[in-house]
Amino acid sequence: MRYALVNGHVLDGTLNADGRMEAHEGWVVLVDEDHIAAVGDLPTSALMGYEVVDLGGAWVVPGLINLHAHIAASGKPPRANAKPIDYKKLFDTLSKMPPVLAGYRAMCANLAKTELLSGVTTLRTVGGILDFDGQIRDRINAGKAVGPRMLVCNTGVSVPGGHFAGSLATEASSPEEAAEHVRQISTTKPDWIKLMITGGVMDASEEGEPGVLRMPPEVVRAACDQAHDLGYRVCAHVESPEGVRVALENGVDTIEHGATPDDEILSLFKERGAADICTISPALPYALFPLEESHAPEIAKVNGKVVMDGIIACAKACLDAGIPVGLGTDSGCPFITHYDMWREVLYFVRYCGVSPDFALHTATLGNARILGMGDEIGSLEEGKSADLIVCDANPLEDLSRLRKLRYVMCRGKLVKNPRPRKMAAVEKALDRYL
Repeated sequence: MRYALVNGHVLDGTLNADGRMEAHEGWVVLVDEDHIAAVGDLPTSALMGYEVVDLGGAWVVPGLINLHAHIAASGKPPRANAKPIDYKKLFDTLSKMPPVLAGYRAMCANLAKTELLSGVTTLRTVGGILDFDGQIRDRINAGKAVGPRMLVCNTGVSVPGGHFAGSLATEASSPEEAAEHVRQISTTKPDWIKLMITGGVMDASEEGEPGVLRMPPEVVRAACDQAHDLGYRVCAHVESPEGVRVALENGVDTIEHGATPDDEILSLFKERGAADICTISPALPYALFPLEESHAPEIAKVNGKVVMDGIIACAKACLDAGIPVGLGTDSGCPFITHYDMWREVLYFVRYCGVSPDFALHTATLGNARILGMGDEIGSLEEGKSADLIVCDANPLEDLSRLRKLRYVMCRGKLVKNPRPRKMAAVEKALDRYL
C-alpha cells in the first residue's frame, strides 16, 4: 500500500542541538510499500497515487524499539502461596508433549503480536524456548504472521546452576562446551547470542547479594570469541558489579540490566564500545510492591531493591560518561507484560532524570543505533523503514499517552485502532508508580 499521513504533528525521533525533539505541525509522511518515501512540508501534488489518512491533529512518532524481552512468558503475576516455577522441569515436560509444545509456540507468537499492537515495531528477544523465537521471526518476515520486526537470540547460554539453565538457556560446564553451545545455537540462525553470566533476583540465596557471578571469566571469553568469530554480537544478563566487569573484560557487547559501576567499569564500557540496556520494569514490582501483592519471598524484595538501584545507577553513570544506554522491558517477568514498553520510557524519566524528549529518542533512534540499525529504523526519515505509531495528543507532555494508540505501522503495514488484550489487575498495580 501507499499511504499519505496528513494533518498531524510529527516527532521524527531526532534531537536538535538543545536536546529537544521538535514537533512539526502539518508535516506529511508518505509511505510507499515498506519504506518512507518522503516526510516534511509537502505540496498537495505529492499526494497523488497515495491513500490519504487524515490524522485530525494526532501525533506521529517512530515505532518503539524494545531491546529486552522474553516471549516465552506473558508477565502474568504469581498467585498467592504459589511455588516458584521450576522452568527446567516445565521445559522437560513440554518437550515430551509435542501438541502442548505447539500450543506454547502459538502463545509465544501471540505475545510477539501483542508487542506490535502496543507500538513496538522492533523487538529483540533475549532467551526463549528452543528456536521458537526464530521460527516466529521467520513467519512474520514471510507475511504468515502479524508481529514486529524481530531480532532473536533463541536459546541462551548459561552454566550448571546458572540463570534459567536448562530452560531458556543451555548448561555449559567448560569453555569448550560454551563455544560448542554457541556453534549449536548458530545453526538455528539467531541474530544475537545471549549469555547468563550472573544470577538474578529470584535465584539469589542471600539477602543483599543478587547477581552472584555464575559464569567463570574463561567461559564468558570462550562464548564471546566464538560468537564474534561467527559474526554475532553478544548480550548478557548481568546484575552485579563483578558480573559487569567480567562481562566487559571478556567481550560482551551489551550489558542487560547492569549494576552500580566504578571508574574501571565505565572505562571498560568505553574500551569495548559496549552499551548498557536499562530495564527498570522487572525490578520495580519486587522492590516496591508490598509482599502481599507481589507474592514474592521477602528475600526477593530486598534483592529487588538492590537490583533496581543498581540498574538506575548504571544507566545514570553511563549517561554521564557518554556511554550508550538503551531501553528494554524484560517482558515476561511477573507483572511485566508485552504491551507496556511505554512504562519503561516513563520510568527512564522518573528514575534516571532524563527529559521526555531524550527518553523517547532513546526508545527509538537510540535503541536502533545500539542494534547497529540506525540507518534503517528508529526515526521518520526518507528511505527508512515505515515504522511508526500515532497517538491522540503530544506524548512529550505526558508519556502515558503512548499506552493508547490510534495507529501502528510496521514496515508499511498499517494496523488501525490496535487494542492489545490487557490484564486489569496488573494495570491497576503498576499505575500507582506513574
